[in-house]
Amino acid sequence: MRRAVCSGSFDPVTNGHLDVFARTSRLFDEVVVGVFINESKRSLFTVDERIELLGEVTRTFGNIRIHSFRGLVVDFCREHEAGVLVRGLRAVSDFDYELKMAQMNIGLAGVETLFMPTNPLYSFVSSSLVKEVAKWGGDVSAHVPDVVNQALLKRLPAPPD
Repeated sequence: MRRAVCSGSFDPVTNGHLDVFARTSRLFDEVVVGVFINESKRSLFTVDERIELLGEVTRTFGNIRIHSFRGLVVDFCREHEAGVLVRGLRAVSDFDYELKMAQMNIGLAGVETLFMPTNPLYSFVSSSLVKEVAKWGGDVSAHVPDVVNQALLKRLPAPPD
C-alpha cells in the first residue's frame, strides 16, 4: 500500500490544505493527516477541534485518516508506515525552509518529501492570515470550508468598532 503523510497544525484548515489533501489522495492509496501538537504555540482551536473539523471536511475522500502527534514528523511517518511526506509550497520562501527540513528528514529516517506546488488560487492563503482577517471581521469564507468559517465566527468575538 502506498501511504503518505500530510502534516501541519491546521489551525484552522484552509481550502489550500484541502487542495493538497485532494491531490495527494489521488496519488496514494492512503493519506494520513498528522495534526501537530505544539505546546509552545497558542492555538485558536484545540487539537480535538482541529481533528473534528478535518474529519468533517475530508470525509468524502474515503482514503484519509487523521491523527495528532508530538515530536518529529519522521517518527509519525514511521509509526504510520508512510515513507513519503507531502508538503504544499506556496512560494519560494516556503521552499527555502522546506528543503532544509526534507534534507533532515531523509537523513534522520529515510522519509522522502514530495513538494506539491499550491494551486495559484490558494498561493497567498495561510491559517495565520485567515485567523488575522477573521479576527478583525473580514470575510474569509472564500478561503476556508463552510464548517470552518462557521467555527471561526463562533470562536472569535465581534471586532471592536
